[in-house]
Amino acid sequence: MYEWIKALHIIAVISWMAGMLYLPRLFVYHCEAEIGSKQSETFKVMERRLLKLIINPAMIVTWLAGIYLAWAGHWYLSGWLHLKILFVLVLSGVHGFFVRRVRGFAGDRNAYSQKFYRIFNEVPTILMIGIVTLVVVKPF
Repeated sequence: MYEWIKALHIIAVISWMAGMLYLPRLFVYHCEAEIGSKQSETFKVMERRLLKLIINPAMIVTWLAGIYLAWAGHWYLSGWLHLKILFVLVLSGVHGFFVRRVRGFAGDRNAYSQKFYRIFNEVPTILMIGIVTLVVVKPF
């Protein structure tokens, strides 16, 4: 059962990260769209569907499967896992920030620039690099 849950965890992580990397790119383009335009309304639908149908479920499955793997594999006492969990908590915070941004765009209340979203788009990537490195190398 452990290997099946691990496969599910990896699939969920890939799905979560795909969404976390794509959503801020949508924000960049949404910034260019005039409020009330057909393009703006299309971005709202795309952002909402990406969040509700892919990113949110993938995050939930990632967390549930990860908790199972940590417990069943007796990894919960490992230092590398503690740091990984910290990184995943930060990534979950970024996820929450993206949820608020989707709501902001939905209400035509975007508070950030294209440049902000372009830069912030790198945060999930940096966290992913750290998380994958910890899991594969297990440095401590």
